[in-house]
Amino acid sequence: MSYNTMYFIMMWVRTGPPLPLVFLLMIHGVSSDDWTVRYSPSHICALKDSTVTMNCTYTYPTGHRIKEVFWTKESVKDGVEPSDLSEDPEYSQRLQYLGDQQQNCTVRLSHVTLKDSHKYYFRIITNKDKAMGIAGVTLAVTDLQVESPERVTEGDSVRLTCKSSCTLTDRATFIWYRNSQPLTERRDRNNELLLQSVRREDAGRYSCAVHGHHHISPTVYLDVTYSPRSVSVWITGSGEIVEGDSATLRCSSDSNPPALNFSWFKGGTIVGSGRIYSISKISSDDSGEYKCRSINEHGEKYSDAVTLNVMSVRWFSSVAVAVSAGVGVLLGGASGAFVMYICLTKRMKRRSAVKEISDPTEDTYTALELKSTTSDLYDTLTTVDPRRPEDS
Repeated sequence: MSYNTMYFIMMWVRTGPPLPLVFLLMIHGVSSDDWTVRYSPSHICALKDSTVTMNCTYTYPTGHRIKEVFWTKESVKDGVEPSDLSEDPEYSQRLQYLGDQQQNCTVRLSHVTLKDSHKYYFRIITNKDKAMGIAGVTLAVTDLQVESPERVTEGDSVRLTCKSSCTLTDRATFIWYRNSQPLTERRDRNNELLLQSVRREDAGRYSCAVHGHHHISPTVYLDVTYSPRSVSVWITGSGEIVEGDSATLRCSSDSNPPALNFSWFKGGTIVGSGRIYSISKISSDDSGEYKCRSINEHGEKYSDAVTLNVMSVRWFSSVAVAVSAGVGVLLGGASGAFVMYICLTKRMKRRSAVKEISDPTEDTYTALELKSTTSDLYDTLTTVDPRRPEDS
C-alpha cells in the first residue's frame, strides 16, 4: 500500500459535550474534516543505544488554533488524558521534538534501550477539539547476539551469525571483531561471517556490531580443536651425564584438547609412558636416541629423536689425567699437573658422585680431601710447592 493511499484511523474528542464523542475515521489523503496524522514508517526496528527518528505529518481543520502538540505512549482510555513524554523523566533528556505547530510532528529519541520498545502516538489539542493518530508508531529495540558453534575442528567450515530480534529498519553493514580487534582479512556476507577451512589461529572471542553504531554484541568464544604438533623433547641435567647419574627427559606438544597420552621410545622400542621419563643410576647401556609420541582424540605425532650420551667413570678419569698432564707442563711441571688433576677430579666427583680416587695406589692423592675450590686448594698448593712469597 503506497504512502498516499494508506488508511489512518483518527480519534477525535470534542470538548463541548459533557461526554466525549469519539469518531473513527478512515482517511484517504485528507478527510472531510481535514484531520490527518501520518507516520512514516509505522514500524521501526532500532539497535540498542542508537538514535531513532519517527517521521510524522499532520493536518487539522481550518478555523482551529493549535494549543498543544506532544508525543505519548498512552492511548485514550476511559477519558483519561495521555501524558506528555517530554515530561517523563525516562524520556525528557532523550526526546527532541523536531516538528512545529503547522504540519510537521517528527520526533527524535536517542540512546534507545530495550525498555523503549513500545507503541507511540502523536497528540493534537486545539482551541476546539482534541485528536490523536491512533495508528501510532511501533518501535522495537534490539541488541545483537553472535550465534556460533562452541567447538569446531581444524579444517572445518564455520559460519557465525550476528542476530537481532527484529530486522533492522536502516540498512546495516556489519562489522566483526576477534579478541576486540576488527577483522579486516575477511568479508562478511550480510550478517554472517564465514570461516572456510578454519585454522587454530581462528580460535578466540568473537563479537559483532553495525557500522556507525556504538553497540557491540557480547563475545562468544570459538574453540578450534586440532591434533598434536610441535612435539619436542629435552633432557634435563647439568652438563655431562656420567654413569651413576640420573637423567630426566621431558616431552611437550601443542594440541587442543591437551594430549594426555605420551609414550617414550628408544630406537624402535617403547621404554616408558607419561610426559616425563626418568632414568636413575644411569649406565652406558642407556645411551641412544630417544623420542616421544603425543596423542589426543584427533591424532598423534612423534618428536624428533634426541641423543643421550652417557660417559663411563673410567673414561672420564683417563681424560682427567691426560688433560692435567698436558696443562701441567704449561703451569710449571708436576705441581701444575697435580693442581689440574685435582680440579678435574673434583668436577668428576661432583658430577658422578663417585667417592673413590682414580688411582688408589698413590698415597699422595688419597690423602687429599678437597672441601672447597678456594682456601683448601690454596693450602694444597702451598704444601706441594712451598715457595717464598717473592717466588709466587
